[in-house]
Amino acid sequence: MTIQRTLAVVIGRRALGESDRLVDFYTREFGKIRGVAKSARRPRSRFGSALELLTLGDLVFFETPRSELVSIDHFDIVEAFVGVREDLERLGRGAWAAECVARLSAERDPHPALFRLLVRDLRALQRTHRPDWVSTCFALRAIDLLGHRPQIDRCASCGSAETVGAAWLDISAGGLICHRCAAGPEAVVLSGASLGALRRLRELRWDDALRLRLAGDLERNLESVAEHVMAGLAGQQPRSTRFLGQLRRSLRRVAERPASWPGV
Repeated sequence: MTIQRTLAVVIGRRALGESDRLVDFYTREFGKIRGVAKSARRPRSRFGSALELLTLGDLVFFETPRSELVSIDHFDIVEAFVGVREDLERLGRGAWAAECVARLSAERDPHPALFRLLVRDLRALQRTHRPDWVSTCFALRAIDLLGHRPQIDRCASCGSAETVGAAWLDISAGGLICHRCAAGPEAVVLSGASLGALRRLRELRWDDALRLRLAGDLERNLESVAEHVMAGLAGQQPRSTRFLGQLRRSLRRVAERPASWPGV
């Protein structure tokens, strides 16, 4: 039996048996791992609230050659990101990032840069008033780090560098498809302005990208592009995307509801 220690983010959890918990972590040194927290669901568990979703902590675990599951010894909170979990929009965005990392990462495949990006995303969500834009910036960088950087300087089909007007982003083809070539059925439309913004975002540092302000329709277009690409790479739409869609529809209905008469 070997003892290991690493920084980790809780990216998933579920009940196991009568009192245990099965927890998914994305770690700095080991990538994605899954472990059993014994008695974690008991009222006086030594884990307390440490195993809440999206918590960053110091993880100590035991591993044996006979099992892919590790045994969690303790998990000490480094950052709880309470502000993320207490706001539905931020929680949905954080869960979306964690789910994308979980779906697109192989077990025990360490990627320190992706781990740092996930932590940066959660820290930005904690303080931002633009959680949708934070998610867009996270997704575009995560796609690059995971080795799926789409080609956007020329057409992936014919090689033409002409990008005047609308084009299509086709992940199955490897990137941009110009207006003269046939894009696949899953391709998403990119306006010339969106393409220019995408190129600009690639050149900016993380903090500068978060501060970038674009027209509302342009930001929404890039958000839909990021969500589309992530869903295509994962092979299905993340559950958290559906949650965010339901949340937006609910908020829209509330905003459109007629105001009550005074005194009612």
